[in-house]
Amino acid sequence: MGEVRTRVTLTNAADEVLVRRGLLPPDQVRSYDADAMVDTGAVRCVLPQHVADRLGLALVGHRVAEYADGRLESVPITEPFTLRIQDREEQETALVLGDEVLIGQTALEKMDLLPDCAKRRLIPNPAHPDQPVTKVKRATGE
Repeated sequence: MGEVRTRVTLTNAADEVLVRRGLLPPDQVRSYDADAMVDTGAVRCVLPQHVADRLGLALVGHRVAEYADGRLESVPITEPFTLRIQDREEQETALVLGDEVLIGQTALEKMDLLPDCAKRRLIPNPAHPDQPVTKVKRATGE
């Protein structure tokens, strides 16, 4: 089994809102292209500080991160950004740490993407190849 990496475009979600409202020219939207590691052991996405700075993302609090060796550390968390992989996109927040972009489980679930470890790539869920599908449990109220 090999490491799965993917090309990703990260964009400041607040900038995108300002463009939609006509308050910011599209060429001023802050974005960052990365070769990201898919980390199925990580629940959330991770951005290095320099990427959060480049995107102009505010740090809106802290979360406790648990490392693979069991250490716990309080780390900053970003405001939302848009994550684009292949033809799918979703908004996420990220923990700020380390030196590379990591794609975690929540982003993969929201975009309905699966790691193909044998071919070292991400693929659309074969059950939904044309678009992401989100599972929802209906509350019946009965």
